[in-house]
Amino acid sequence: MRDAQPESIYLKDYQAPHFVIEETHLRFDLFEDYAQVDSRLVMRRNREQHENVEAPLVLVGKQLELLAIAIDGVRLSDDEYLLEDELLTIHKVSDSFELEISNRIEPQNNTALEGLYKSGGMFCTQCEAEGFRRITYYLDRPDVMSIFTTEVIADKAKYPILLSNGNAIAQGDLENGRHSVSWHDPHRKPCYLFALVAGDLMVKEGSFMTMNGRKVELKIFVEPQNIDKTEYAMDALKRSMKWDEDKYGREYDLDIFMIVAVDDFNMGAMENKGLNIFNSSCVLANPQTATDASYLRIEAIVAHEYFHNWSGNRVTCRDWFQLSLKEGFTVYRDSQFTADMNSAAVKRIEDASIMRTVQFAEDAGPMAHPVQPDSFMEIANFYTVTIYEKGSEIVGMIHKLLGAKGFRKGSDLYFERHDGQAVTINEFVSAMEDANGTSLTQFKRWYKSAGTPVVNVESYYDSAAKTYTLTFNQSCDEPFLIPIELGLIGRNGQDINAELAAGLINKRDAYKKGIFQLTEKEQVLVFTDVKEEPVPSLLRDFSAPIKLNYDYSRDQLMFLMQHDSDGFNRWDAGQNLALDVIYEVMQQFSDGTQPKVDGRLITAYFSVLKRDDIDHAMLAKMLLLPSVSYIGETQDVIDILAINQARSYVQSVLAEALAEKLAELYKKLNVQQSYLPEPEQMAQRGLKNAALSYLLKTDHKKYCDLAVTQFENSDNMTDSMAALASMVNSGYKAQAESALESFYDKWQAEPLVVNQWLAVQAGSAEYGTIENINKLLEHEAFDIKNPNKVRSVIGAFAGQSLINFHALDGSGYQLLADKIILLNQLNPQIASRLVSPLSKWRRYVDSQAQQMKQQLQRIMAQNNLSKDVYEVVSKSLIEK
Repeated sequence: MRDAQPESIYLKDYQAPHFVIEETHLRFDLFEDYAQVDSRLVMRRNREQHENVEAPLVLVGKQLELLAIAIDGVRLSDDEYLLEDELLTIHKVSDSFELEISNRIEPQNNTALEGLYKSGGMFCTQCEAEGFRRITYYLDRPDVMSIFTTEVIADKAKYPILLSNGNAIAQGDLENGRHSVSWHDPHRKPCYLFALVAGDLMVKEGSFMTMNGRKVELKIFVEPQNIDKTEYAMDALKRSMKWDEDKYGREYDLDIFMIVAVDDFNMGAMENKGLNIFNSSCVLANPQTATDASYLRIEAIVAHEYFHNWSGNRVTCRDWFQLSLKEGFTVYRDSQFTADMNSAAVKRIEDASIMRTVQFAEDAGPMAHPVQPDSFMEIANFYTVTIYEKGSEIVGMIHKLLGAKGFRKGSDLYFERHDGQAVTINEFVSAMEDANGTSLTQFKRWYKSAGTPVVNVESYYDSAAKTYTLTFNQSCDEPFLIPIELGLIGRNGQDINAELAAGLINKRDAYKKGIFQLTEKEQVLVFTDVKEEPVPSLLRDFSAPIKLNYDYSRDQLMFLMQHDSDGFNRWDAGQNLALDVIYEVMQQFSDGTQPKVDGRLITAYFSVLKRDDIDHAMLAKMLLLPSVSYIGETQDVIDILAINQARSYVQSVLAEALAEKLAELYKKLNVQQSYLPEPEQMAQRGLKNAALSYLLKTDHKKYCDLAVTQFENSDNMTDSMAALASMVNSGYKAQAESALESFYDKWQAEPLVVNQWLAVQAGSAEYGTIENINKLLEHEAFDIKNPNKVRSVIGAFAGQSLINFHALDGSGYQLLADKIILLNQLNPQIASRLVSPLSKWRRYVDSQAQQMKQQLQRIMAQNNLSKDVYEVVSKSLIEK
């Protein structure tokens, strides 16, 4: 294990910086075997925060070769500073001074992909959260904001494109075939938003006219072979810019906005001011190489990073404990955008699915933390679904409580009040309060509490008094303020317009426009003049990230699935009905009795298939059974093999019972048309391919022939990959083998397509065996240093091929641990993220739990364990 245990950093210990960097001037001289970085920092003491403190100047740097230091043009002697570990301490400085530092780095050897590194033949950066310290010595913290001017110098033939933040201000040719370009960003920013790119790139150009009539140049830079994959990202960018003006009144503030696609990237994308650097998988698409899911992801991520220009860049975080200030708010903004561009109900289903399957699991695991954490060892470990998705849900609840107009007033005040500042989550909430003249004091508990609140609901109908009572109980000792959207549905399938009994509406106006504000540990709603017993529709639109328990009968769930006016709850009722049936089949298998699927589930699915008033995207979602992962999260002790057995059985029974109707639906939707990445066509393809995947769960070879024909004749990647996945995940091995071989032969020169080919195998129950995973790891297409490849094979195996990952002999756990140990030395961020499937070992049946624990102990015993991996593994092993 490590020689010294990493220390935790605590929010309570925050202190404002002792120094301010007014200007940052950087000069990068890029060569093949090193880069020299010269910085000139215009600095002053932060007397506003530390009036009488004469602190030394302490800068941080990592894996840097220090060449020289000077203050106000005078070079420092060795005894005037101390270089120790990652800290550079300068003992004496005046109140105002210019600091010059020269250092060397080796971008070509930087496999951590933080700071300045090389991806193929391109130099690029990733500085969030603490990557800038790998570039030069600096006050690498988000509350130190500076004006940046950057000069980039490189060989002109190899690197004709030289980019950085802001606007280009100078360029010229130099000796020895080199050239330089200088950039200036007029907006103060922290160093985590710095970016640099140098490469042989082509550019897709466009423009956008802002709401005040200012023309902005738009440029997407890619490697030459990818220039035909940029059209959609450019269109998505323009839509994002227009939407942000219309919805939030936010106008772009530079003369140019640039995106660069990079193959080797730890994250999805990065919002660096004016120069967004993207994982290539999140920006490149054409119909032949990208699926509909890829198009939707690109649209969402382009929007997310652009929206950060205000919610993250113009107003940024004071410290990393406030990470959700920018990420939660921006995820909410990109969710709104996606809902407006596509199906709002489907988007809500997707968001809720992530919360229930991934975030609730995180809340129940060893890495559980509040949206505003109290401490961390390694900030990279806190780029989590709790910070992002749960943070977004909290912002969404504020929107529910204040209404659209009130929320807009709050966001306007927030941007106006804090433009150019590094602030806290509390200041975001305060802006919402002040703009609306309200208090969100109780609501703030959401930011400081880990775990998932549970609300239990009971109902009672008094037929004589014509009253209907709902009793809500929060499981926690200190109650949250929870907005619960609800409705009551009568026998005719229509919502009942019921009134609350007199005296039950408290001063907080607890029930208004179908939204109930649950503020107490127990609260009661009594509706009067209810002429028939209704079916309650609870937590509509997934109005709060909670677990809500209500004892619905299967008949009631069928009713909601057919009649609820809320799209999310219609889907949710179907999920709960299927879940209940799967539980029953699990018990039947456990008892050794012949399993039988409740006919009501078949009837419910069949009735949905017959409906013409459900849009195709929604219907495709309603046909999907709850995932193995989600089913596991609903159990106290997870038995993956039993879950998979029962779910697979129910799926096959449904497929056989619905085969004729599904085949009819497939034929109706399988029409020839020119591919367009637009919502109606995407929904049609999604439903068609959902039907196909069901049909291949039957024993009828004729349906496999449909998949083969679709695979061979498809003119777009969506249909090709769907057909391939259907075969790979079925028992038709010969057809699957042939399709996999021909697919690779056709697409082996396209890395992003090959990643899909790797993932469809690694995530399959049929192909994701240890033997096949090892073959994929040895395949020419795999590269352990590329995060996308790692996610496509190791991530897909551990996250999707669950019956193989959880093999009884523990071989899946050992394989994952082996790769974590290897990646710990190469890329600690990626290694730490792979620990998650093992970290939940306490949730599993004992035999599997002990094997998972043993692999965690093996990882922990390694020498030179990175801080990233150490934190996750050590917390996973702490005795409860």
